[in-house]
Amino acid sequence: MPIDAAIILGFLQGITEFIPVSSSGHLILGREVINLSGTDSLAFDAVLQMATALAILTYFWGDLMAWIRGQRKTVANTNITLRWRTIGIIALATIPAVIAGLWLEPLMDTVFRNSQVVAFGLIVGAVLMIVAERVPERVKTKLNFKSGFLIGLYQCLALVPGMSRSGSTISGGLLAGLDRQTATSFSFLLGLPILLGGGGKKLYDLAASGSLDTLGLPLLVGSSVAFISGLAAMYVLMSFIKNHRLDWFSAYRILLAVAVLIIL
Repeated sequence: MPIDAAIILGFLQGITEFIPVSSSGHLILGREVINLSGTDSLAFDAVLQMATALAILTYFWGDLMAWIRGQRKTVANTNITLRWRTIGIIALATIPAVIAGLWLEPLMDTVFRNSQVVAFGLIVGAVLMIVAERVPERVKTKLNFKSGFLIGLYQCLALVPGMSRSGSTISGGLLAGLDRQTATSFSFLLGLPILLGGGGKKLYDLAASGSLDTLGLPLLVGSSVAFISGLAAMYVLMSFIKNHRLDWFSAYRILLAVAVLIIL
């Protein structure tokens, strides 16, 4: 893979992993636009996702260190307190996506990786976010096992390119009664097991097949770009959602889906 292509894919992954417009969808479309194909495309993309998981660890590093030192501190100015109970909620919420991922894995590198599926996912995800933002106001709840598991079910939708993991889980959080900042912070935290696990497995598969001999440098460059751009995207999104709804992203998703259906 050319280094410039790896940089483009890394940037797309980093920016769109956390901004709710679908990283997998943008990577598929990006490959079509620059006419890049390859049998290891899903594995390459998964390793880029692992790089954005490291961005999550960096973003929450201060909170993680405070927890290790035994301090009870809320996460990113939300009502989530990092403690063993929170870790348990994340673990429970991860189970549905793991099961669904194993079940749908044969389709993820074949049927799902085309522009029409991406366009469909973009539109459905946009509708989900619009609905979530318009749920009648009620007393905002704190994160608990019930709401965490519900959000975990929404995370399964992200297996379809175009849906967006962050968009699905933030929407799920809003529908579960969380405020926007809390839903977004939990979405970030919930991504850690999936992104690290999936990326780690694909990295092992690439090493076992010998593909790292040719993909090693592009993968390193792309992952570095994904890490830096992903970390920047997290800060931008957390600042943006304080005073803005998800409708802006829904509009972008619908416009992109229409463009994909017309052009690609």
